[in-house]
Amino acid sequence: MRHTSAQAPSVVDRVLDVLGSFTPDRPALSLSDLSRRAGLPLSTAHRIVGELARRGALERQEDGRYRVGLWLWEVASLSPRGMPLRESAMPFLEDLYEATHENVQLAVLDVPDVVYVERISGRNAVNVVSRVGGRLAANATGVGLVLLANAPADVQEEFLARPLRRYTDKTIDSPERLRWVLADVRRDGFVISDRQVELVSLSVAAPVYGPEDTVVAAISIVVPSDGPDPRTLVPAVRAAARGISRTLGAPRALRRDPNFH
Repeated sequence: MRHTSAQAPSVVDRVLDVLGSFTPDRPALSLSDLSRRAGLPLSTAHRIVGELARRGALERQEDGRYRVGLWLWEVASLSPRGMPLRESAMPFLEDLYEATHENVQLAVLDVPDVVYVERISGRNAVNVVSRVGGRLAANATGVGLVLLANAPADVQEEFLARPLRRYTDKTIDSPERLRWVLADVRRDGFVISDRQVELVSLSVAAPVYGPEDTVVAAISIVVPSDGPDPRTLVPAVRAAARGISRTLGAPRALRRDPNFH
């Protein structure tokens, strides 16, 4: 269950618990699965699932199991941090991919994670665990470090007060070290995140600014950790980030600020 209130869950809580039962590794669930995972009596789950299926939020397969319905995708596409951002970014992500044929990603912050809005991946590119709509801990990713570094101070402090998730022995899992890294990212305008999620890869990331000159997203390129010097990729990643920022109407990008980062 996703709700944490001491009060009895509301109808909305119960509906969201049902929808939250689906995961990347469990995209199709039976009614009994949904009842158990949402912590609901079977009769309650049956009523909620039936209504969600009637409205198109869930779809029932031939085997009787349920999947997330297309209607939810339609609603989610209205998020300003989803489809509109992706559409503005795609030409620049595609250019960056064509120049490198490596993994290119676009992400937004949803503390304590980053959520990947888009990813372009080549057949011969290094393997990555990220996926569109997926999450990874912000402290362990290049896009996450960029987004955290440019987040409000209270958001940073909230994040630093949490246990930091670790993926490899290279993952930044010390609040003190993370503070230093975030300060460097703010100063430099980019970050190289080295083998934090998988030992075979690293990423180069830069911030994307919105109309109010605040960071609204981050882009990265993921390459093999044993490849050429990743610093050679910094200008291309920053140029793509600036192009997206300009499309979004960021004043610093529109006025061609030589110190843009």
